Amino acid sequence: MSKRVLVLVGNPKDKSFSNHLAKVYVNAAEKHCEVRLFRLCDMQFNPDLAVGYHDKQALEPCLLAFQQALVWSEHLVIITPIWWGAIPAKLKGLFDRTLLPNFAFKYQAGKSIPIKLLKGKTSRLIMTMDTPPWYYWLVQGAPALKQLKTATLAFCGFKSVKSNMLGPIINSSEAARDKWIKAIAQLGRAAE
Repeated sequence: MSKRVLVLVGNPKDKSFSNHLAKVYVNAAEKHCEVRLFRLCDMQFNPDLAVGYHDKQALEPCLLAFQQALVWSEHLVIITPIWWGAIPAKLKGLFDRTLLPNFAFKYQAGKSIPIKLLKGKTSRLIMTMDTPPWYYWLVQGAPALKQLKTATLAFCGFKSVKSNMLGPIINSSEAARDKWIKAIAQLGRAAE
């Protein structure tokens, strides 16, 4: 049976290097995997979790479809730019609106750590940035990587979260971009 892979492009812009990398990954992976692609730029929803967890906020059709694809998937690939050291606001809104109690985790009376409801899945984070990755890691502390890897995915039960940081994208040479594209194609072929 082939691996079920969900690819999420976290760039709200249609024309972006993130979207190009997603096409490269999907083209390589779909030769031997079942692949579903969600692009943030195609999704229309209110990113504000206006009522928190105190009341239910109806999910737009694209959010319900994303939740269904997340349950279906075995491996999640998130390809996102890093803006101001963090993920784009709309991507954060997607997680706020869909990774909800009783879907992604479940609180238990008297316990401070909830049950992880998305157990057993794996993930790959591919982050593009205009900062050199070493600077983002050593000086800025890689806050988006820590947020997604630990505070979001591991919190919900993902057992393995690997990452690639690509940059600086701005003013990058064609040779550098070709190298990154080849690396992403290889990840797609391996479904990693």
